Amino acid sequence: MSKVATRFAPSPTGALHIGGVRTALFNWLFSKNQKGTFHLRIEDTDKERSKEEHKKQIIKSLKWIGIEHDGEEYIQSQKIEDHIKIANELLQKGNAYKCYCSAEEIEEQKKRARQKKLPYIYNRQWRDADEKDAPKGVKPVIRFKSKIEGNSKLKDLVQGDLEIENNTIEDFIILRNDGTPTYNLSASVDDHQMGMTHIIRGDDHKINTFKQIQIYQAMGWDVPEYAHIPLIHTIEGKKLSKRDNASTLDDYSKIGIMPDALRNYLLRLGWSYQDKEIFSLEESIKHFNLEGIGKSPSKLDISRILSMNEHYIKTIDESDLYQYLVEYSKIYKDEIQNDKEKKVKNSLSFLKNKAKTLEDIYNNAGFIINDKVYFNEDDVKLIDDKAKKIVSEFIKELSSITNINRENLEPLVNNLIKTNNTNFKGVGQPLRIALTGSKFGPGLYDIIMALGKEEVLKRLSKIIP
Repeated sequence: MSKVATRFAPSPTGALHIGGVRTALFNWLFSKNQKGTFHLRIEDTDKERSKEEHKKQIIKSLKWIGIEHDGEEYIQSQKIEDHIKIANELLQKGNAYKCYCSAEEIEEQKKRARQKKLPYIYNRQWRDADEKDAPKGVKPVIRFKSKIEGNSKLKDLVQGDLEIENNTIEDFIILRNDGTPTYNLSASVDDHQMGMTHIIRGDDHKINTFKQIQIYQAMGWDVPEYAHIPLIHTIEGKKLSKRDNASTLDDYSKIGIMPDALRNYLLRLGWSYQDKEIFSLEESIKHFNLEGIGKSPSKLDISRILSMNEHYIKTIDESDLYQYLVEYSKIYKDEIQNDKEKKVKNSLSFLKNKAKTLEDIYNNAGFIINDKVYFNEDDVKLIDDKAKKIVSEFIKELSSITNINRENLEPLVNNLIKTNNTNFKGVGQPLRIALTGSKFGPGLYDIIMALGKEEVLKRLSKIIP
């Protein structure tokens, strides 16, 4: 058998959909597991909606999640002449024919099917007609001459044995009357010319597969193996569409989901290996197989994605986590300035506490990143005269300390609690508000050690008139 080759074939008409990412991932992992190649085909024949910016975004998104294709991307629009040539070959071989039905005639056939509550199938009016009877001045479409008798069977690598009655497959159009090829023709020719051995795609393509196999058989080409993976549904059980929130990779990267976490989540969305949940990239390639893909649709669960991301935040090396945070802030937030880098990096151990996303970490680090303290109006009202007295005493005590650490901060705070007849909240709350602008946030000692003595004194002194 020839070396395994798979492909992912998106249309550059919009941002890459999360379902497409999973399809690409399964193709890529299968190829890598089989020591084969994975190819990217850009299906850009819809000239009005296809955009170069979308193509770049697709490639960038796949790279972000760890998927890189082999060789140059295959651009479908550059192969149109090859598709037309095959259509004409099929015509010459008697596997296709010219259909002169007008749009009105087709609409009438569809109307009759609707009235009878039957699925529309073209009535094959021109299948065996004599071209001498063709109306003058009408540009025909070219239709493939589908099988009418018997059944077609497919050994699907995910769904198992599939069977369809041939008379339910219409004589589908392969060339429109403007001479442009249709999806089923173009995809078949491209897959053949690219030497694809396995076609792994959504199970909404099953009917297309039966059509494309007939084209392969008519041309005498080796038919690839097919695997149809169930679609991704929303948590409510509806088919996920591009209009849904959190349907594109950008929706996840902008809230600070890390690529490894999302890739791990998508890998487990409809695929399983024993009871293992967390997979490194190497483990994903080693263990991936088509047998592990389920037959039922999977539900996209944002809470599971956040949970997976939280796991990666907790377990990833902190220097790597910091690099992710830096890149994230460059794209979506204010860039972390050089003079703040060390403080943020040294504080990651508590900034990542309870954080589910990079955005959470960035927000937790706001008091370090921003020199100016932005006060919550309700919280600043809590700094009354008694609180100001405590802050003033804290400034005086802290000024005499050379090295700030938990060992010398704890007795200082405990002494303030005792002398002011209060509790930890009575001391800690005004200090936290003065230093960060909010009564909520990291632990008091973590805040003080993160900012350093000089910055702490500077911020506290602004509260005391």
